[in-house]
Amino acid sequence: MNVKVINDSPYGLPAYETPSSAGMDVRANISEPVTLGPLERRLIPTGLRIQLPQGYECQIRPRSGLALKHGISLVNTPGTVDADYRGDIGIIVINLSNEPYTIAPGERIAQMVIKQYVHVTWEPVRRIDETVRGDGGFGHTGTD
Repeated sequence: MNVKVINDSPYGLPAYETPSSAGMDVRANISEPVTLGPLERRLIPTGLRIQLPQGYECQIRPRSGLALKHGISLVNTPGTVDADYRGDIGIIVINLSNEPYTIAPGERIAQMVIKQYVHVTWEPVRRIDETVRGDGGFGHTGTD
């Protein structure tokens, strides 16, 4: 699938790192390093604007290596970029560690996954089908 993109950054387009990767790494479009203190969050621009086909969204997800090694994650995970949004894709990065973390210009800070979706039409009813699970949730099986 071809997706129109404007890249206002000096960095390459998001790319799949391996042939089976679902996500493309996205880079920080900043001119100087940004340091996040513990529990600090910041909107980091990417310089990317995209035009997705109707019925698709762009999900923004954390990078597992940053999360494991440095406690760096995203606040709204996954973030959604709708097909009709045309502005700069910003990444809300948060430092969940006890140490400051510095984001370098061009650093890979998130993953981008393009997903198809459907719209639903609600059908109000008085009863829905029963299942074995029923209304059990939030650890109701007792197995963690």
